[in-house]
Order: sequence, then C-alpha cells, then structure tokens
Amino acid sequence: MPIWAGEIKELEKLYESLKGQLPDLEKELERLIRADDENMILLYSRRSLEVIITDLCECELKRPRKTEPLKGIIDKLYKEGKVPSHIITSMHGLNELSTYGAHPKDFDPAQVKPVLNNLDIIIKWYLKYRNLKVAGKAKLDGVNYESTQSLVSPVEKSIAVLPFIDMSPEKDQDYFCEGMAEEIINTLAHNENFKVIARTSAFAFKDKRTDIREIGRILNVETLLEGSIRKSGNRLRITAQLIKVADGSHIWSERYDREIKDVFAIQDEISLAIAENLKIKLLGESKALIAKQHSEDLEAYSLYLKGTYWWQTVTLEGFNKASEYFEQALQKDPCYTLAYCGLAAAKIMGTTFGDVSPDEAYPKAIEYANKALKINDTIAEAYWILGSVNTFYNWNWKEAELNFNKAIRINPNSSLIHIFYSFILTFTGRNEKAIVEAKRAQELDPLSGFINTYTGLTYQWAGQLERAIEEHQMILAMYPNYFVAHHHLGLAYRLKAMYKEAAVEYRKAVDLSNGSPFAIACLVIQYYRIGEKDQADKLLAGIMKRSVTEYVPATSFYLIYASLGKEVLALEWLRRACNEHDTLLPWIRTNAQLIPEGSKYMALLKERGL
Repeated sequence: MPIWAGEIKELEKLYESLKGQLPDLEKELERLIRADDENMILLYSRRSLEVIITDLCECELKRPRKTEPLKGIIDKLYKEGKVPSHIITSMHGLNELSTYGAHPKDFDPAQVKPVLNNLDIIIKWYLKYRNLKVAGKAKLDGVNYESTQSLVSPVEKSIAVLPFIDMSPEKDQDYFCEGMAEEIINTLAHNENFKVIARTSAFAFKDKRTDIREIGRILNVETLLEGSIRKSGNRLRITAQLIKVADGSHIWSERYDREIKDVFAIQDEISLAIAENLKIKLLGESKALIAKQHSEDLEAYSLYLKGTYWWQTVTLEGFNKASEYFEQALQKDPCYTLAYCGLAAAKIMGTTFGDVSPDEAYPKAIEYANKALKINDTIAEAYWILGSVNTFYNWNWKEAELNFNKAIRINPNSSLIHIFYSFILTFTGRNEKAIVEAKRAQELDPLSGFINTYTGLTYQWAGQLERAIEEHQMILAMYPNYFVAHHHLGLAYRLKAMYKEAAVEYRKAVDLSNGSPFAIACLVIQYYRIGEKDQADKLLAGIMKRSVTEYVPATSFYLIYASLGKEVLALEWLRRACNEHDTLLPWIRTNAQLIPEGSKYMALLKERGL
C-alpha cells in the first residue's frame, strides 16, 4: 500500500461530495484517485489546482487566465488579499512540487504526500468559497507553511553553482564571473554519482533576489555554491560559500586574495573544497581520464570566456561573435582544446539557428573536433560534436551513438549531450529510451528553453501529441518570446490537423525569429490549408527569392510542394536537400506524416543512405 493511501481516501471523499457541482474539478479528481503512478498523481494534482486557479482568476481578478503561469496568478491573489495566506502557502507548495508530474522522472515517492495534503486543504477551502458542501473535517485554521509543505526531496549529492557576482569597481567582469562558475561546473560535472545543474538553469537566477531555499526547490538540489569576484588590476578577491538548501546554513566558505595568474588554482581549490565537504570523490573513477582543459595563457582564457558568453545567447549574432573570440583565443594558444570545441559548436549551431549551410559548417566542425582530440582525447565536448556531425550531416547513426555514449561516460551531467543522444534514439525508433534521455537532460537543466522544447519534440515524435503540446505551452509560459517553442508547438498542432492554431504559432515563430525561412515555409503550408492562398503565395515567392542569395534549407520547399501534391517539384527539392546534407532531413524522415513510408520520397532517402 503506498504511503499516500490515506491522503487519496480523503480526496475520494471530496470527489464524492462535489459530484455534479464542479464538473471540471470532478474530472481531474477522478483521474487523480484512479491513478497508480506517482507522476500521474502529481500531474492530476496540478491540473486540479489549475481548475481552481483559473476560476479564481476570473472571479477575483476579473480576467481570463490565458497562458499566465500559476505562480504569477497565485502571487497576484495574495498581493490583492483575495485568498487567505495559509491557502496561498498550500497553493505555492503544490505548484512547486507538482511540476515533477509534468516532467516525470525518478524521485522520492514521499514527495507525493505533501502535494496531496496541500490539495486537500485547497479544495476544502475552495468548496467553502463556492458555498458547496464539504466532506470530511477541514482543519484550515492555524495551518502554517512548515506543517503543510515539505521541501522537494533533493537528489543526494547535488549542487547548483550560481554565477559569481561582479564586485569590481568598473563592473566589467561579467563574463569572467560567469566563466569562474562555469569552470567549476565543468570540473564537478564529470562525477557520475553527483548531480550538477547545467549553466542555463543555474544562471537563470542571475540578478534576481531569489531566496536560496526557493532556488534549491526549483532546481531540486541539496546544495548551492555562490560567490563574488572583485578584480583590481592584476589582483583578485574571490569569495565562495557552499550553502545547504534545507535551512540556508553555510557548510563552507572561503576568501581568496590572489594575483590573477592564480585563477586556475583557485578554481581547483574551490572544487576540491566542495568535494571534501560533500564527501564525494572528485571526478570519481574518471579522474585519471580528465586532463586540464583550460589554457595557461590568461589572455587566451579571457577570450575563451567571452566566446562562451556569446555562444550562450543562442542567436546568430552570438554565434558569430563567439567564433571570433574562439579564433582569437586559438591564435594566443593553438593547443587550447576547449576553444576548438567552442568554435566547432558555434559553426554547428549557426546552421541550426542561422543561415550557414551544412556544407560550410560541418566539415569545419569535424576539423576542429579532431584537432581538440589530437591534443586531448578525453574531451566530452569533442565527442558531442562528432556525434552531432554523424547524426545530422553524415547520417551515420551507429557511429553517432558511439560518440554520444563516449561523451556521456566522460561527462554524465551534460544536458546538451543527453538531449542530442535522445535525437539518435528517436531517429532509430527507440522512442521510450529517447524520452528517458530527454527527461534526464530536463532534470539537469530544468529551466532551459532549448532542452524543454526539444523534450517536447521527443514526445511529439513518439506520437504523444497532447503531452508534447503541454511541454511547449509550459516553456512558453516561462519564455513567451522563445520562437523555437512556438515553431514546435505549431508543428504539434499541424500533426493534430489543427491548422488554424498551427498558423498562429508559426506566425509567431516567423516574427520572433526575424524571418526564419524554415518557419516561413511551415507558415506557407498552413496558409494554403486554411485558404489564405494570396498570403501563402507571397511568402513562398519571398523565400524562393532569398534562396538565390542566402542559404534556405531545401526541405522548406520539399514540405511545401509535397503538401500541395506537386510530387515532381517535391522530389526535385528533396534530392537537393540530400545533396546539401540538409540537417532537417533526419527529423522529417522520422515522421510518417512528413515522409510517408512506401512513398517515392522515402525510397529516395533510403537510396541516399537515410
């Protein structure tokens, strides 16, 4: 019998008491009490809360909820005094814990109990609010935060390294502060039994006055490292504190007053102190495999940090600037392995998110990755690059899987490696395993727009369209201007034959991406389908003209002509896509609606080795 059986019985009583009175809440509660899986219980608990919050938004705030996150509405209800504080506390507790149902993974089942307790309290209050009959005894008065909500049970031996604060007089060391934190993350990440949150999620709290315990709950970690850097001339003052999330207490702290040439030694000392205080064996069994990857040339190191800073913007401008800095770093230190990897990654992402052709980017990425491995063959990033090349350019998926497995063995905490490995699993029809890898990436980088969006795409390609839509909508609630999420949400709607909804999302993707040609192509298809022929013709003519002077993926035109039933033209563009090593081909090949099995299109791809 599960440890939350008693809580389920209490909710059963509530379910029986409201039959026929609140149909939406009744439906979610029925699913909840019939669920036998922890993740589904959390998911339906969250949906029950959403029903209540949506109603309160309309009744008390006098407006529809739309896509606003639950936390924002709960905060407004509290600020305006619409809901008692102890109910607000339960709402926040349920909202934070129940997100794990939306992102299923292995976790301590004891987390289910506080969710159900909070839901019981909220529903009993809500029934009184609606002047409906309450089943059972509702003990609402005197409920406090600690008694109704236990914190998320964090994974043992887990940490998030927050970006260091720039305390320099000129406030011009932002890239250096982020670089210090990232170097420590990279050092710790090679430990197989130590969960290290990725940069994207750890840095999401930069310049925000978020309580340490709140950060720990959101990222589901046991400890946090925070610090500051003050640079003056060639001198550094670095402070670092290791903090226990549960109570905010300091486990360890230290101050370093050194010359800038000692920065690498300081990074090592901090990493060793973390390992010692958390009683982990730094780098575990892989310690012998991991050589120093930074440069001893401080100027090259500084240029590399600037390149990394720009790479993280995930924009075409950012990738171009990152490439410039990485090239400058290599001029200073031709043996700087991570600069080679950064340069290769910038080239690859310039194809994915920019206007660089695969034939221009991928051969260079291969060259840079191999140069890095010739210097040091234990660099996870280099194997990730080769895996990406073999996935999207060479279409050698067997070799790609070997690359990704080697990368994961070296760095088991890389969310990027895990999500790219999930792509190979999707392309080879192993959807369940692909979802496991995507969820692992999500666990390591829970606030990343890129990771969450592509996790949604993994569900999409597995045929779980409702779940995919939920993932995309969740990330858009956090990042409403993230064009990639709008694009993939549009695709999910398209696959469900919801063509008007798809057109809306593709239009947003086009606008937010400053005219991505592939997003335009997808919008063209939807405009034709909903009868907007003039707009579709105009957009098609526009990207056709652009293809003369800039790189436009040939798959864009294949998809348009295939959707219009113009087989000859579609085949012509599909051949061109094969010749150009179009990196979108593995994606569209895997979906039967885009490349039907047994069609001439599929026959062509198989002939070309796809």
